[in-house]
Amino acid sequence: MQEEITTIRQQILEAKNNGQKLLAVLLDPDKIVLESLEHLIEKINQSPATHIFVGGSIVQTNILEELISVLRQKTNLPVILFPGDPSQISPQADAILFLSLLSGRNPDYLIEYQVQAAPILKKTNLEVISTGYILIESGNETAVARVSKTKPLSRDNLDLVLATAQAGEMLGNQLIYLEAGSGAKQPVPLEMIELISQNIAIPVIVGGGIIDLQGIQKAYNAGADLVVIGTAFENNSHFFDL
Repeated sequence: MQEEITTIRQQILEAKNNGQKLLAVLLDPDKIVLESLEHLIEKINQSPATHIFVGGSIVQTNILEELISVLRQKTNLPVILFPGDPSQISPQADAILFLSLLSGRNPDYLIEYQVQAAPILKKTNLEVISTGYILIESGNETAVARVSKTKPLSRDNLDLVLATAQAGEMLGNQLIYLEAGSGAKQPVPLEMIELISQNIAIPVIVGGGIIDLQGIQKAYNAGADLVVIGTAFENNSHFFDL
C-alpha cells in the first residue's frame, strides 16, 4: 500500500491543532549576497526556524534559482515561495504561497497575477497553498503597499480586518497572512491577531515589524500559528543567538 505523502499545508494545520508554533525566515533575493550565503544558512540551521520563505515585493536580481538550489542542498527545511508576481516562480522550491491581496482592490493582486501564474504552476510539482494576504497599517509606507498600489487596512478597524479574514476563509483560502510589511515601524496589533485567530479555523501567519524574540513570543501568545522574520534577520544574522 502506497504511503500517503503529508503536504506542507497539512503539516502547518497539524501543528496548529497540536499547539506547535512555527517560524519562517524570509529571504529576499535582492538582499542576499551569494558569497555570504554559507554563513547565513549556517545561522538558519542553528535557529528555531521550521520553514524558509523566499521572495519579495520586487525581485530584480537573477539569483532566485541558485539561491533555492543552495538552500535545498544545505538545509532540511521546506523552501516556500513568497512571490510578489509570477516572475518569482521557481520549480525548485517545495511549495508556493498562492497569494491574493484581500486588503486591496487592485485587480492585479486579487486575481490577474494568479491567472498568469496558473499555467506556469501547472507545469511544476510545486505544492500550491491558497493564502489570503492582508496588509495592515504599520506606521510607514511599506514596499508591499507601494508596489501593489493599495492602502493597508487600519490597525484600529478590527472588525474590518476580521471580516476580510473570514471572507478569505469562506472563499477557500487555506491560510490567512496578516502582514505589517517589510521594515514596518509597528507589527500587527496583538489584539488583532487574537481576534482573527479565535474567529477563523485556518492557520494564521503573522509577519512584519517584529524585531526581537519577545515580539515573536507575543505574536505566538496572541494566537499566531506561524511567525515570519525577515528584515530583523537580514540586518542581524545573529538574531536567534542567545
